Amino acid sequence: MKTQTYLLSFFIVLTFTMCNTSKKEDADQTEKTAKVKEREEHLPLSPADSLKLVNHQIEVKGEIEYPLQLSVDSLRKMKVIDINNLKIVCQSGAVKKDDKTSKGVLLKDILEKAKIKQNGHKDRNFYIVARASDDYKATFSWAEIFNNPTGENTFVLFEENGKPVKNGEMILICKNDIKTGPRHVYWLKSIEVYKVK
Repeated sequence: MKTQTYLLSFFIVLTFTMCNTSKKEDADQTEKTAKVKEREEHLPLSPADSLKLVNHQIEVKGEIEYPLQLSVDSLRKMKVIDINNLKIVCQSGAVKKDDKTSKGVLLKDILEKAKIKQNGHKDRNFYIVARASDDYKATFSWAEIFNNPTGENTFVLFEENGKPVKNGEMILICKNDIKTGPRHVYWLKSIEVYKVK
């Protein structure tokens, strides 16, 4: 009888402990989810705050032979492409911006200038990260840029509707994405090349 009482007491204590742990874990998870959601939401910035995030140069770095520091002036000296009717479409499908004309340089041309460190033509396991000064990131695979129509539609823009880019001097955008917003990188800070390990 004593053994049964001890076992019953043990199970009751264990159950209460598990319930309390579960509530604490739920509270921790809710707090973490709220923090992630807060980071993912793009709260409107004041013009002064936006100016703090502007980069006057973008760094091209990583698994490349020729690291680059690119400014708007250096982009203008490369092969500049005119882009017509560029719409920025967010995840919900709403059009956030509609540029009649834009000017920029293909990401592919920038990467060819920097020369990815490939060991032969079959070495294609690389990914490219476009990083903003607020740490927003968009990624591309080597195959998307060099063996897919995406390579002819991914640009670093420096001019919109005949004027310099307002939010960050240079923006990375992939024109052929269905929803262009997720890979629309304002305040472009760096283009980073990494080898898949």
